[in-house]
Amino acid sequence: MYRIFVGLELPTLVTDQLARISCGLPGARWIEPKQMHITLRFIGEVDGGVFDDALNALDTVSFDPLELQLKGVGFFPPRGRAETLWVGVPNPEPLSALKTKIDASLARAGIEREQRKFVPHVAIARLRDCQSSKLGQYIVEYSLFESAPFQVERFHLYSSALSSSGAIYRIEGSYSLGQRSSTREKPS
Repeated sequence: MYRIFVGLELPTLVTDQLARISCGLPGARWIEPKQMHITLRFIGEVDGGVFDDALNALDTVSFDPLELQLKGVGFFPPRGRAETLWVGVPNPEPLSALKTKIDASLARAGIEREQRKFVPHVAIARLRDCQSSKLGQYIVEYSLFESAPFQVERFHLYSSALSSSGAIYRIEGSYSLGQRSSTREKPS
């Protein structure tokens, strides 16, 4: 079985900026910069056949490269006890359009559409027993955070393995943007 999702890798410049704000909040378990990403589509646990279908379906996605920037901080869920601290994407329309193309290609391969609303973000911490007053202070302190703009020229199919220290992500397939159809690259 594979636990898979489609996402965007962040450039080192951006993960370095995120690492600099990944501190100062008691009860936060900070995510390692190399594990930070933007999830475009969570697929879930699948067998080897569906895994292969997803790898092949994503080859059909055609989309131009785009420029992104991260901005502001927030948490999920919006009501109740906060579980995830994130940095947002202020202009989600290009990512939403890319996600729509990815969803369509996966649906043609027989993979059910995701029902959750798409809110593009980068998780930077998992929260446990975090005092709401401390979380509020953190949100205020970093509300004006902005990353450097960056180019997105490919997306990836990731596998996720759960461990005691958190999820470990591995790129299973990479797909270049800007061509008539994506070109899958073998992971290194």
